[in-house]
Amino acid sequence: MLMLKSIQMVMSVVLMTASAAPAEPTLSVREPEVSNPVEHTVEFAAIVTPPQHCKVLKVWMPLPQSATGQVVGEFHFETFPEQIEPQIANEPKFGNKFAYFEFHHPQGAQIIRNRFLATVSDVHWHVDAAELEPTTRKLPELDRYLEQESLDDPAQFQQIVKGFSSAPYFEGRDILNAMDWVEQNLKYDHINASLQADPNHALRERCGHCSDYHGLCGAFGRALGIPTRVTYGLALHPKNSPSHCKLEAWLPPYGWVSFDLSETQKLLGAIDANESLSDADKQGLKDAALSRLKRGFRENSWLRVTQGTNYDLVPPATKSVRVVRTIFAEADGVPLPEPDPANPDQREFSWMTAHKYTADRPFLLPFKDLSTLEIE
Repeated sequence: MLMLKSIQMVMSVVLMTASAAPAEPTLSVREPEVSNPVEHTVEFAAIVTPPQHCKVLKVWMPLPQSATGQVVGEFHFETFPEQIEPQIANEPKFGNKFAYFEFHHPQGAQIIRNRFLATVSDVHWHVDAAELEPTTRKLPELDRYLEQESLDDPAQFQQIVKGFSSAPYFEGRDILNAMDWVEQNLKYDHINASLQADPNHALRERCGHCSDYHGLCGAFGRALGIPTRVTYGLALHPKNSPSHCKLEAWLPPYGWVSFDLSETQKLLGAIDANESLSDADKQGLKDAALSRLKRGFRENSWLRVTQGTNYDLVPPATKSVRVVRTIFAEADGVPLPEPDPANPDQREFSWMTAHKYTADRPFLLPFKDLSTLEIE
């Protein structure tokens, strides 16, 4: 454990003065089905290597919060070799919580470790497209999720949106049409990706990581008047890169609903490539995967950590962040380049994460295990 256990230091949390988490809509919504809870012991570490002669190294580590389908316990922090106590605060725009560490004149790599328990459940929203309501009712609490993106080619973007919108009265089902467009026009790529939920990259390259899929579909939703947000979290199973994101859309009468376009598309590809399945079986499984996607689903092996894009950290970083996938770090006011552990060609990292998850019982991976699909 790289001598972390020798520190034997469970740090207390220092609360910073910060704005309370922004209000969420109080409108009555249908409660989703929450089932199959799994208790995960999460051990998450960041190893950050500042440049030589760095005066101040700053690290922001996002912290998950209890919400629908997940209950998060107390955090226990350790640092090595410097012993630094974190400051905890919520950023004011979306309410994301961060532990902030500041190292003065760090000598070599610094390790930050967080251990906690999280009970995570499967969540099914059972969205019925026929019951989705027009998004004509405006709620001030949702304005921040309707902010439009800065687009490189707005004409192309608007032309695409017109192809699947029900203007002049936009309906929640339009986001389902947007998902179809993304699934049909984007290709998952481990290397050619923005890592920043960038709709411009997705439109230009027609490929990317999960964040490009969900960043583009979220931009489509906001153009349709549907509040959307990219949610980043941790995949709680062995994986080279622990981070993964999903899309959430505000769809009355269901409230916030979670969708995973990129993992569904990868699952569809795996079904097509499975030579042991007949054509009829493949079609049945693909239909089931698409149905699960559009009805809203989140699995018990993914822990939701942050929400939203383009916000200011607390205390402030040199500039606002687009998203925070695992940590954000600065050395003397200069952001350290973000690694992509999924890129097999990348060999140099200024920081990296190490992670271990221990579940209290076995669980299935619904985007890999075909037995989790419900075939009608």
